[in-house]
Amino acid sequence: MASALAHDLTWDLDSIFPGITSPEFENALAEFVADTFSLIGNISTLTERDVAKFDTLATELCRVLDNALLIEAFLDCLLSADSFAAEPQRAAGRFSLGRAELDKAIVAFTAWVGSIDAVALLAISELARDHEYAIAKAQESARRLMTSEAEAVSADLAVSGRIAWAKLYSNVTSQIQVRVEGIAEAMPVSAIRGFASHAEASVRRSAYTAELAAWKENAVPIAAALNSIKGASITICRHRGWHSPLDVALFNSNIDRATLDAMLGAAEDAFPMFRRYLRAKAKMLGTPKLAFYDLFAPLADPGDTWSYANAERFVSKQFDSFSKRMGDLAREAYSKRWIDVLPRRGKRDGAFCQPVRNDESRIMMNFKPSYNQVSTLAHELGHAYHNVCLNGRTALQRDTPMTLAETASTFCEVVVRQAALDAVGEVEQLAILEAGLQGATQIVVDISARFRFERAVIERRAETELTADDFVELMLDAQRQTYGDGLDPDWLHGYMWAAKPHYYGADFYNFPYMFGMLFGLGLYAEYEAHPERFVERYDKLLSRTGMADAATLAADFGIDVRSKAFWQASLAQIGKDVDRFCALAEK
Repeated sequence: MASALAHDLTWDLDSIFPGITSPEFENALAEFVADTFSLIGNISTLTERDVAKFDTLATELCRVLDNALLIEAFLDCLLSADSFAAEPQRAAGRFSLGRAELDKAIVAFTAWVGSIDAVALLAISELARDHEYAIAKAQESARRLMTSEAEAVSADLAVSGRIAWAKLYSNVTSQIQVRVEGIAEAMPVSAIRGFASHAEASVRRSAYTAELAAWKENAVPIAAALNSIKGASITICRHRGWHSPLDVALFNSNIDRATLDAMLGAAEDAFPMFRRYLRAKAKMLGTPKLAFYDLFAPLADPGDTWSYANAERFVSKQFDSFSKRMGDLAREAYSKRWIDVLPRRGKRDGAFCQPVRNDESRIMMNFKPSYNQVSTLAHELGHAYHNVCLNGRTALQRDTPMTLAETASTFCEVVVRQAALDAVGEVEQLAILEAGLQGATQIVVDISARFRFERAVIERRAETELTADDFVELMLDAQRQTYGDGLDPDWLHGYMWAAKPHYYGADFYNFPYMFGMLFGLGLYAEYEAHPERFVERYDKLLSRTGMADAATLAADFGIDVRSKAFWQASLAQIGKDVDRFCALAEK
């Protein structure tokens, strides 16, 4: 695969810092810690009468946040690529202590903003007017804060509590080695999960069985991590006056309960549509019902069609069809080695895009030849394009919620898929539709299952700790509710809670992905209906995702996110793909 490319398939981190032990990194870390303590000292002297000091303190806070992002990006990339590396582990521990102090500074700044007269501030400060939404959010957050002493203790305990448990999860899962029947060499679980797209059902089944056995063997520390992280979240929410972590997630996502209920209600109504696709796929594979390990089964051997080299060329070409700026971003990511491509021992599973500084990003993948992975490349480059559009905004203005953070990534997936469908024959169309429906099923059906699981865990964890078996049964029950007769009930994935790292970070990470995909589909429909000036308006929306709530930004495109009809219309677009897939499958 590498020989077809003019660049390395590992990412370049040296352009961020020359190395983890370099003077540049050491100086940056020391400067960050010193600036954070200085910031805390400056904020601690403020009173509600110091309205005129907003500009100075907000500017200083944004500068420290930018420095924290750069250091955190470097460490996250190093640790995601190699969890065995000792020096990054130690440096991450030192950074966590400084990050805890920065969290205290943010809380103190939020409390101060909550204490001042916002009307008076907006009247005297242009910088404040540029940050009006952030100020409004800060004032609501301030209303929910504990005492300053309690918030400081909470930040300190997070280092040896929530953060330590998340680190344990990451280390344990990235170092699991799995043996699959018929394959001599043990492999990381990320590579084993890659067998889900293998052409042979026996290989998929063996890998699935081995994966579940590995999760079961390691379930005790993983369950302990999940219990502790969710328990801490519930406790903090209660002391801050929130009813549930879900309410915090909605607030942080810049949406309300009416929006969530409309979207989830429309998704539930669409479950039968997705089950129809799953039954059609089962028929093509020659099995009565799909097992969970068949969800990503290819309908034809992809061969070299979707090698990584071909994926790069294909994605940048389709990005060009939308805008040169988007195509240029893809080519820059390739040429400057922003992407780490292949799975290996110690490397974290999955894919992500990490903002670094200005318009620069890093992308991690675990690429195996399939159109689904081409779509993943487009998705992560979509995040990178979003970062380009955010360039020039302050750290407070760039604070994009997950709901809107998934907009550009989903939109890019649609751009690539729609262009591909228009350019290929029926056999290739079937493969592309299959890849798109795989993804849509994950985002609507599987994420609905994961949301229901997490909601049930939060409810149960408020009363007692859960065992690993409890987590398994809650996950299986959620999958039965959502997949229904689309999957064989004897072959579900009860350890999805262990396989998904998001549960060990943000609460209710799941529904924003659904919002992003369906909102992206709604925007693409607007693009098709009114292409004139769309790119300019779209780029502006992406540049403002941290400066207004989702309903306000959507209204600029005539979209009402609180209306179930909008979500149903987006899902109806997926329904057309299901119809097209089923018709081609019959042939």
